[in-house]
Amino acid sequence: MSNYFANAGQILISVAFGAALAIMLLRQMAELARVDFYNPVCQFLYRATSSLVMPMQRLVPRMGRVNLAPLLLAYLVAAVEMLLVTLVEGTVPRVPGLLLMALASVLDNLLVLYMVIIFVSALISLFDVDAQHPLVPFVDQISRPILRVLRRRLPAIAGFDISPAIAIVIIMLARALVVQPISDFALRIAVGPLGLGG
Repeated sequence: MSNYFANAGQILISVAFGAALAIMLLRQMAELARVDFYNPVCQFLYRATSSLVMPMQRLVPRMGRVNLAPLLLAYLVAAVEMLLVTLVEGTVPRVPGLLLMALASVLDNLLVLYMVIIFVSALISLFDVDAQHPLVPFVDQISRPILRVLRRRLPAIAGFDISPAIAIVIIMLARALVVQPISDFALRIAVGPLGLGG
């Protein structure tokens, strides 16, 4: 019975912290892409995160035009999530492994969000969608920088833009070949035998 409660706890933790992580990363993505600040989707992201981002901005210097506060907060959220998940499993993780697990989680969530946004952007281009809906320019402005790079190098085939499909394949490969090995290594450090954990 305790396993069932542990599984339920992990689900609740993943949902709650996953939503918080997604919101922080979406704000970071919107800032990087210079999405219209007055877009209602952006307004929601800023209102939902400003109480945490604003104090963090005073502690974290900007890197050029990039505001690192949302990214750092996303990392902290991921670290707390990883800690709670392992504690629910009955394991106390080692700090180096925990920090690396959080990094892998942030990278994976970031890639998944970009993949979803690119997919939605491709769907929007195929169907007659109300261009005035705030989600349409939001998705377009975030996906455009990535797709622009691919469109310069990949000609359309029979008038069909294949850059979204290529971008999604690249993201899937990055998750499998970069993020997953980091995640596996981090897990071994965090909860593996002492010889692996150092």
